[in-house]
Amino acid sequence: MGFVYLAPETATRVAVDLRRAEAGLERKTITLPSGETYVYLEGGTGEPVLLLHGFGANKDNFTLVAKYLTPRYHVVAPDHIGFGESDRPAGADYTPAAQAVRLRGFVRALGLSKIHIGGSSMGGHIAMTYAALWPDEVKSMWLLDPGGVWSAPESEMRQIIRETGRNPLIAKTPEEFVKIFDFVMTDPPFIPTPILHVMAKERVENVGLEEKIFIQLTGDSVERRIQGLAVPALIVWGDQDRAIRVESAGILHGLLPVSEVIIMKGLGHLPMLEAPKQAAHDYMAFLDRLKG
Repeated sequence: MGFVYLAPETATRVAVDLRRAEAGLERKTITLPSGETYVYLEGGTGEPVLLLHGFGANKDNFTLVAKYLTPRYHVVAPDHIGFGESDRPAGADYTPAAQAVRLRGFVRALGLSKIHIGGSSMGGHIAMTYAALWPDEVKSMWLLDPGGVWSAPESEMRQIIRETGRNPLIAKTPEEFVKIFDFVMTDPPFIPTPILHVMAKERVENVGLEEKIFIQLTGDSVERRIQGLAVPALIVWGDQDRAIRVESAGILHGLLPVSEVIIMKGLGHLPMLEAPKQAAHDYMAFLDRLKG
């Protein structure tokens, strides 16, 4: 039996494609009337669920959890403008409000109307902003360690930035990229070194834009925007989150009158990657409760 060598880029693509296929997702592209091009994953049937990845991540952050959702829901997971394979205009506005406006155009271009919206970290920040701007168009929110709640106690991430000027979520070298995994997850999944190098290359190449986007994100608080927002919300937090303190969950719960909170023990900043089956189970149970 012979061996077949795959270049790291090819091996990465094959691994990603297999995971997408297992989740029932297809990669698609759409260009909006405004000129921006989104690359996204789509699959499943049922009520539409828009899933928004976090800072420095991409649409594939949701492939593991989508495997459990697509049998019952129509899942759409885009790369935000500025990340992944979607357009990355250098001079654009990347505030949560600007991203929400773009996403509404994306949702309309797909012919979707009332949606469930979920988001991780920055994606949760954008999801809450979207729901606050157009509450009648959002059925529910799934908020996975979302950003935008800056009145919480200082997190380890913010302390590191304040004391050293280094952002543990931004990779300027491949070595820094590898360290991000340990920072955001308590038990990062194994990723072969060649694939890690490909992933690191993409992040390092985008470092200048990421630094700009991070400043715009952390300069925007969602708390006033969502106070009293009656869109049902499931707030999920890993109790070992080093990027955004778990106390933020209680703050959000107090701001959102129709919300539930689940604290996931032993998990970090990315519950949908660290415990995808449990995260999906909890989310679908929440959606079932909404249906009564």
